[in-house]
This record gives sequence, C-alpha cells and structure tokens, in this order.
Amino acid sequence: MIQLQNITKNFASQELFLNLNLKLNSGNRTGLVGRNGSGKSTLFKMILGEETPDSGDIIIPKNYKIGTLKQHLVFTEKTLREEAALALEDEMQYDVYRVEKILFGLGFTQDDLEKDPLSFSGGFQIRINLAKLLVTEPNLLLLDEPTNYLDIVSLRWLKTFLRAFDGELILITHNRDFMDSVCTHTMGLVRKDIEIIQGNTHKFYEQLASNDELYSKQKVAQDKKVKELEEFIARNKARASTAALAQSKVKQLEKMDLMNDLAFDNTLAFDFNFKETPAKVMLEVENLSFGYSPDNILFKDINFDIKRGECIGIIGKNGKGKSTLLNTIAGELKALCGTTHSHPSVEFAHFGQTNIARLHEKATVSDEIHSANTKLSTQVIRSICGAMMFSGDSADKKVSLLSGGEKSRVMLGQILARQVNLLFLDEPTNHLDMESIEALTEAIINFEGAVMIVTHSEEMLRRVCDRLIIFSKEGAQLFDGGYDDFLTKIGWEDQGESGKARERDHLGGEAQESEIKSAPKSNNKENKKLKAELVRERNKVASPLKKKVEKLEEKIMNLEDGLSGHHQELIEVSNSGDSARLMELSKLVSSEESEVEELFEELEVVQTELDEILDEYEEKMLEL
Repeated sequence: MIQLQNITKNFASQELFLNLNLKLNSGNRTGLVGRNGSGKSTLFKMILGEETPDSGDIIIPKNYKIGTLKQHLVFTEKTLREEAALALEDEMQYDVYRVEKILFGLGFTQDDLEKDPLSFSGGFQIRINLAKLLVTEPNLLLLDEPTNYLDIVSLRWLKTFLRAFDGELILITHNRDFMDSVCTHTMGLVRKDIEIIQGNTHKFYEQLASNDELYSKQKVAQDKKVKELEEFIARNKARASTAALAQSKVKQLEKMDLMNDLAFDNTLAFDFNFKETPAKVMLEVENLSFGYSPDNILFKDINFDIKRGECIGIIGKNGKGKSTLLNTIAGELKALCGTTHSHPSVEFAHFGQTNIARLHEKATVSDEIHSANTKLSTQVIRSICGAMMFSGDSADKKVSLLSGGEKSRVMLGQILARQVNLLFLDEPTNHLDMESIEALTEAIINFEGAVMIVTHSEEMLRRVCDRLIIFSKEGAQLFDGGYDDFLTKIGWEDQGESGKARERDHLGGEAQESEIKSAPKSNNKENKKLKAELVRERNKVASPLKKKVEKLEEKIMNLEDGLSGHHQELIEVSNSGDSARLMELSKLVSSEESEVEELFEELEVVQTELDEILDEYEEKMLEL
C-alpha cells in the first residue's frame, strides 16, 4: 500500500499540487484522469522517485516493488530471450526459465525466443517490454498511456491481461473505454488536489459535477450572507446604540471560512464549419488499389460511396494500410489503379499523423490557423485559437515551441477555420484528454457532412460509425453495419491465437505481411452458425442482468435528482434558521445518500457479473 501525505509540487510559477493526499489500497486497479498538464505524469515520476515533492511525504512499504511500462521501444540484444533476460537482477542471471515462462504466458512460442526483437510487430514489441517488467515481479504497475500506437487486437489482449494482474495498478490513458473496462477505481487531479471513488470514469465525472453544483450553491448562499453582514455592519457601526451589535457581526464575519470561486479547466470547443452542398453522395470510390510494389499490395479493388451525414470507420491491425487508404483518397498518394469521384461542391479536410510535419516551425499558432482560411478576421482566428486552448498570449507561441499534442490541436484548429463538408480523420484522438475526446466525438456526431475516420477507440467507433472498411488478411472490404454488428457477425481474427500468426513490419513501417503459421481454419459456414448460436445464448443469459443494470441506473438517477433538490432546500432552510426542518432534512439527505451508495454497490456487483458473462462468451467466440 502506497501513501502520499500533504504533497505540494511547483514548476516555476505553476502550482501542480497543494497538500495532496492519496492512499492506494491492496488490489486496487485505479484509473488516473485529469486534463493535459494537470500533473498525472509528474505524480508517476514522484512515486518512482524520479521527481521529488517540494513538501510532503511518499510512504512506500519495505520490499514493495514498483514497475512501469516503457513507452519507447528500444532493444539492444539480438534475440528475444536475451532481450527479456536483461531485466533479471544480478543474483537471478541464470534463471532464464523465469523469463521464458513469462514470454510463453504473453503469447510467444519456443521458436520466437531466438528471433530478433525488432522483427515483431508493434503490439508484440509492447509485450516484450511487458515481459521485462513482469520479470521483476512488481507489486504495483504504473502505466502511462500504454495504449499508444496499439491496434484494437493488441488493446483487447492488454485489457484481458491487466484484469487478471495480481497486484495494484495505476493507469493513465486517454482511452476511456479501455480504462473503464480495466479499473476498479477512478481518481482525478482536480484543482491541485486528488479525488478518488470506487467505480468508472462516468461515475467519477458525475460525482465531480454534483460536488461542484452543491459547492456553487453553498457559495451563493454564503455570498448572500456575507453581503447582508457587511451591509448591517456599515449601517450600524457608527451608532453608539448599535456599535456593539455591529462589532459582534464583524467577529461573526471574521470567523467565517470563506469559499473561493471554483476554477474550471479549459475544454476544447469543436464546431466544424459545414459548407452547404446539394450533394447526397459526397464521394464515390471505384476499384481503388494501392501498393508499394507488385508483391506488397495493401488494398485492391475497393468500391464504396459515402453519403452526406454518414461516417465510415476504417479498422484493422497496425500496418495493414488504414492510413494509406485515407492518404490515397485525399490525393496524397497515387493509386495503382481505380478512381475517386466527388461532387463539385465537396470541400474536404484531412487530419493525418504525418501532416504535423507541414506546420511551419517559425510561424505562430494564430499564423498557422489563419493560413487555413485567409478570409477570416483576426477576431475569428483568435476565437478558434481559444477553442483549441490557445487563449491570450498562447496564440502567439511559435510552432517550434509546441508539444506534439499542441501541434495536433493547431491542425484541428486549421480544420475548424475552413468551410468543409467531408472530413478525413486519422487517429484524431491521439494527444487529447478524455474531455476533449468527448467534445470531438460529439462534434463528429453533429457534423452535417460526411466523415471517414481511422481510430483504435472502440467507444468512438460504436458512437460515430454507420459502416466500416475492414482490413484483414484477405484485404480491405466494406462492411454494411456498425462496430457492434461487426463484432457479432465477424469479430477480430487471430485474437485468440498464442503468437501463431504475427504481423511483420515492412521496411517502410507502413506495410506488414502476415506470416502464415496459424492453425488450419475450420469450416467458415459452420463457424458462423456456432457464433450465431453463441450470440443467442449470450443474449439470453445476459438480458436479465442488462435489465437489472438499467433499472438500478434509473433508480440511482431518480434518487440523485431528488437528493439534489433536498440539498438545495437544506441550504435554504439553514439560512432561515428553522432548526426542526433542518434536522428533518439532514436525516432525509443522509438516508438518501446511504441508499444511493448501496445502490451503487449493488450496481457494481451486477455489472461485474454481466462483464464476466460477456467476457466468457467473447472468449468462446474467439476460440472458433
């Protein structure tokens, strides 16, 4: 168990933490949330001893091991076995069997042990780093954005692994769905302090909003009381007959613990500037093919169209060609054959991971956004800068001084500056925090034009996509349905295999080819029948639990609505001096709060049971 006591930390003029206290209990898997720059990574560094607090204590039990997963993939040895063995302590250098056992548990085979670590795909290179971490037998895992650059298949594997980890975990990730599926608790850095609850991020932010609302109401009541006292003092302090009474009011005012105004973090404000168009079909793609060579075809003869108001998601393992497809449609790469046709009124904007290099290092943020639409006034440009969290002097910062995340926001600002009706978005959530991702998701949903998006966020795929283009071993194919339909009817290939099929990096890093080592495939039609039967069986078992979850959530929401009203009445009664009603309301509020907490506990039990059933059937379907 780790404890942080009265931690204060400053960087130059910025105060990150003020008397922060945290206690991590045994077995907790905790998600750490907070706005970019709130100090999440700094908190990790202090726990690891890489940063020291300005004041306060960090208490770590004796022989308690803390491990962190390195994001940077740097390998120095020629074989997988030798690379993983680097993590062994001096007295364990000859216990290589420990390393092999962990590697096999992570999906590597005996043959893989002699291979170059660099020959594995990105997802399996992450597993190599994870193996090196697990060799040290840590009690606590600190994972800072472990989902970066992982495809959905690798994310699903990591999710399953972390759920089964026997120890404590603190996880930082912008992938909300991933965090909620792994963590038992959520804690957030809020106004230089830390808040922690049992439950997921949705419950955390609801609780935070409820606390802020109650605080704001209490402050309004206090401000009113302070004003009344000050006016009374001003009217009566000069009169001899009332001076003593006025002085008692002064003492009453001095004893009051005055509440400060709440400080709120800036949030990205997305509002894509839609250009009107008479077109119903925005884009038609016919027999489109691309490859870096005749032996390395990434996609062949793709046919689809995209209509106004529609969103198409592009999914598949890393390196299969998702970004290449967007770049080809956007005209940045030349197709081997095939055509793309768009209506004359179509104006598209392309957000791509490689486009950051096109920003001018010597230009300012406002210069770059203005360059996207020179017709806009300075006032509008400044407004867009503010929406992208570059307010005031920040809009005059040079691009060369910006972080990767800030440069991504500049590119998004350029898109907001333009009038568009077709968006090509390649991993737009990278470098964004949860609140910003939520704002972007809502903007995509509300956009009147068409969208094509590459993302590894399963939550975003579920919420925004009407159809999918799926990259698999057989190439790229259009799927007429949303993400959940895809999971039910097709599902991810090779997810259940223990390293028998790998994606090998092509020299360019973009293209990968499958090494055929998988077990013989069973009859495809029979598999589909079995999957359909499993889906029916799963729905039958899970349906009562889903209904129970919905009823509990509805009951909690109704109770919390009533509780909010009683909190307001409590504030009003406390100011009126009606002690009998005050006592009655206090008991009622206490009873309601206890009932809400009990319902949350019941909800967690039912939700856990439901998750286990869904996971069980997902595993069964993966085995087919």
